[in-house]
Amino acid sequence: MGLTIVQRRFASQVRLFTFIALLLSFCSSAIAVDVTVVDQQTALQDGMSLEQDRNWREAIRVYRAALKKWKDDEALKLGLRRSQFHYSIDRRYLDDSFKMSLKPMSLDAALSLYDDVIVNLQGYYVEPISVSTIVAHGTESLWLALGNEKFVEENLTGVSSEQVEHLRRKLYEGYWNKRVPHRFSAQEVVTEVCELCKSEVGLDCGPVIMEYVFGACNCLDDYSSVLTPTKDKDLTGNIEGKFVGIGIVMEADLGAGMNLGQVLPDSPAFEAGLKRGDVITAVDGEDCRYMSTEEAASLLSGTSGSQVQLQIQRENAAPFSVRCVRREVNIKSVSVAKIIDSQNGIGYIQMTGFQQNTTQEMDEALRKLSAQGMKMLIWDLRENPGGLLNVAVEVADRFISEGVIVSTRGRAANQSSAFRAHAPGTWDMPLLLLIDENSASASEIIAGTIRDHHRGKIVGRTSFGKWSVQTIFRARFGTSIRLTTAKFYSPNGDTWGKVGLKPDILVEVGPTDRPLGDVDLVNDPDLQAALQFFTSQEYTKR
Repeated sequence: MGLTIVQRRFASQVRLFTFIALLLSFCSSAIAVDVTVVDQQTALQDGMSLEQDRNWREAIRVYRAALKKWKDDEALKLGLRRSQFHYSIDRRYLDDSFKMSLKPMSLDAALSLYDDVIVNLQGYYVEPISVSTIVAHGTESLWLALGNEKFVEENLTGVSSEQVEHLRRKLYEGYWNKRVPHRFSAQEVVTEVCELCKSEVGLDCGPVIMEYVFGACNCLDDYSSVLTPTKDKDLTGNIEGKFVGIGIVMEADLGAGMNLGQVLPDSPAFEAGLKRGDVITAVDGEDCRYMSTEEAASLLSGTSGSQVQLQIQRENAAPFSVRCVRREVNIKSVSVAKIIDSQNGIGYIQMTGFQQNTTQEMDEALRKLSAQGMKMLIWDLRENPGGLLNVAVEVADRFISEGVIVSTRGRAANQSSAFRAHAPGTWDMPLLLLIDENSASASEIIAGTIRDHHRGKIVGRTSFGKWSVQTIFRARFGTSIRLTTAKFYSPNGDTWGKVGLKPDILVEVGPTDRPLGDVDLVNDPDLQAALQFFTSQEYTKR
């Protein structure tokens, strides 16, 4: 998610638009970790075994879980890095917009896109990055791609493995960490590599330069990347809170199918009776049990008004089929707003993101609950990955009467700002904030300002720890470049990147199943802790 604060500039004769966003990149940096790790050596062996099977996603899970315990293990770090890069290469070659419009590019067109990337990385990334570093990571990406099954299938049919390995050795010997003084030299180096690849294995320049384009961000943090036209369109849909589809969040479970993590309220999937925990085993008769998430997503995508038939497996039930009609799905930021304790006037708001429509939805929810007798509010930001910086500020301003809400500090002058509260329209009712390990970015801005202004208590578990700002730079050919351009700081000047903000009231184990758009007062320990605090004798006396 991201957008709304717009700046304009010119670079390489291309008009680029930037907009500040707080983004959580689940595809590469926040894959859920639920792996039991015994010891370092076992974790390393398990990860390498998964790599041999080219199961990059599961390898990432194993390495991430292990690195939570053994943060300084270099072998685990290398395994994670290797798996992430191969996973990214696989995803590119499952993306039709990449294969149809970017991979076939001519030398001049591809080099112009690469120049866009270098200009933005050097000008706007939060830390200085040399051209040599950018080019070196492109060379590394190409070297890895030459050993990637999907890349080889797409680009090197009929080429022997010996020829490929010979090319990889030449890349390593001639271009690994090669000194590149400026961006124009970068184009010369990449052109040389293109000529080498063509002469050695007949590889066209498009796939070669695309590894330099997409591999450039491998030298940055987990939240920076080049987006294909499809990914850019998806991002815009998330920002605007709308997309065409059936309204599900899913993840591949190899051998089982597509596990539904969420079913959006008022979506075609919701109206068809699908539930969180259901598993899609086939799409329009095509078995998807052994597909990647991206492969199944391509089957599910389609134009508004078209139909898709799904085979569903539900726990303790016989398989069944449903038919959904694709249409535009509006994602509501406020999925629940209700009074959950009428006797004490306790209201509850569940917020799932910070999008263009979030402030309006929050205002409507507060007015509605106030009219129903709300005296206290529980604000649920669990599993909320964040979104727009300006929206986070606007929503926080509803509860803070004065002072700084959040500040940002970046290398470029226009990336450093302080955002302050305004007294008019402030709601002063007692407030409790629910967070968990997946509350990130804009959610953490809210938690930080509530904490520092002593505006309420925070309940749950330590937040994700994403305290950085991303800017989206529009580039050529429908692509965009997502860069970390600043870090953000709470009103007291604290930042909890990679650490997370700890709650005031710790609930060690959260709910096992918390469906979007619903409230479970009986089986939600976080909510129980919040209600207990609000209704305790000590609190009510105050």
